[in-house]
Amino acid sequence: MITPATLNAGPTPTAPALVLRPWRVEDAAALVEVYRDPVLRRWSVTWIECEDDGEKWVRAQEQAWSAGVRFTFAVLEAASGSTPSRLVGNVVLKKVAPGKPSAEVGYWTAAWARGRSVAPRAVEAVTAWAFETFRSDGLERLELLHQVDNPASCRVAVKSGYAFDSTLPAAPPAYPVDGHLHIRHTSS
Repeated sequence: MITPATLNAGPTPTAPALVLRPWRVEDAAALVEVYRDPVLRRWSVTWIECEDDGEKWVRAQEQAWSAGVRFTFAVLEAASGSTPSRLVGNVVLKKVAPGKPSAEVGYWTAAWARGRSVAPRAVEAVTAWAFETFRSDGLERLELLHQVDNPASCRVAVKSGYAFDSTLPAAPPAYPVDGHLHIRHTSS
């Protein structure tokens, strides 16, 4: 079993530091708020309509972490002075298996946090953690997939050191349009 981890990403000149930690049931209300965003809903296969949905989703992430198959982190702006931490995103390492040379990284950013390098900083933190944690199990590369009509995700991939590899054909219903595959190797 992989022990739940808390990761950190440094601040930028215009944004506070980030804390990445496993999701908690008490995050459900903030998760519902984030999922009200129509832009996020456009790219997501998950719909969280109410706190009950949020709690079920969080519990599923906890179970997947315990099973060692999916490692999902809530991304929060670090608390500062009297300003409490605030949910700004999600990043996940998935499709991890001993002896398997690749795994996949996914992410989203809350509407109010876009344009502040949340996703690239969070992806970079999880990338470093993944290679450190799973290299001895054979992990050699991470894959990042996004739909071709999502240029913001393409920018995140490039900023995070994931090189464009190829265009993948659509696979409806989960992937209704072609996608870009970006790859980062342990040596990158």
